[in-house]
Amino acid sequence: MAIHTPIIAISGIIIVDKPTGWTSHDVVAKLRGALKVKRVGHGGTLDPMATGLLPVFIGRATRAVEFFENSEKEYIAGLRLGMVTDTQDITGNVLDLCESPAISTEDLLAVLPRFLGAQKQIPPMYSAIKQGGKKLYKLARQGIEVPRPPRDIHISAIELLDRQDGDFLLRIACSKGTYIRTLCHDIGQALGRGAVMSSLRRTRAGGFSINMAHRFDEILEMIKDGCIESVLKPVDSMFSEYPSVTLSEAETRKCKNGALLNIAALTDGIFRFYSPDGEFVMIGKAESGVVTTIKSFFSV
Repeated sequence: MAIHTPIIAISGIIIVDKPTGWTSHDVVAKLRGALKVKRVGHGGTLDPMATGLLPVFIGRATRAVEFFENSEKEYIAGLRLGMVTDTQDITGNVLDLCESPAISTEDLLAVLPRFLGAQKQIPPMYSAIKQGGKKLYKLARQGIEVPRPPRDIHISAIELLDRQDGDFLLRIACSKGTYIRTLCHDIGQALGRGAVMSSLRRTRAGGFSINMAHRFDEILEMIKDGCIESVLKPVDSMFSEYPSVTLSEAETRKCKNGALLNIAALTDGIFRFYSPDGEFVMIGKAESGVVTTIKSFFSV
């Protein structure tokens, strides 16, 4: 029987296609155990009923989680009209059923533009947001509802894709902090029918898309076979939209010591910085020829 040694000093990003029924923390815990690595984090929570793109950050790549969480996300969501639940999706307790005449495609298309752009959204009670030191979903399970301050969100795209088994399928591109099930609920309110989210699949986030993702059983098989590096993305792949700069040996040393860099030739903006041997050192901001570190990624 083959003996596989634990993977050590692994660092990078694995793009997981999260299966339904799992929490994002379930994915992290299972990968942490399989890889024998302590530093593992995920980029953006998906509800258990949701599937799709979930980047998992390993080793020093966990330093990039905050950047991923702030990126725009894209989803395919099922919208089921005529129902209201306490969770705003089909997993919750039904609060109301509407048997009025069906809503047409034209009726839905007429209200969707109202939800484009910058707006305020009241988060659902069934969420992990803390208020008064307590998570809202824990209060909701006790039958307690409290006022929630609206949050600033931005929806850059909302498009009707199809209709399947009576549900409408919507493509939604939105900012961090947007609750898709709340958006579905609010669309239902605008139509005077009530609505819930019947399905959710994340298809894009930041620079990653669902066609880069791997099923969890495939990932476990790769770990077992010792070839997980074949699907491990380097952390700098998250920042591919920024131009790259190769530093000199002296500049690399200064950067690693936390000193400012003076590079007069650089225009103002954000850059990826590399050492002469190609090590990704940091994301930095250049302003008037002075470079400051936004986040470092070099190994000690």
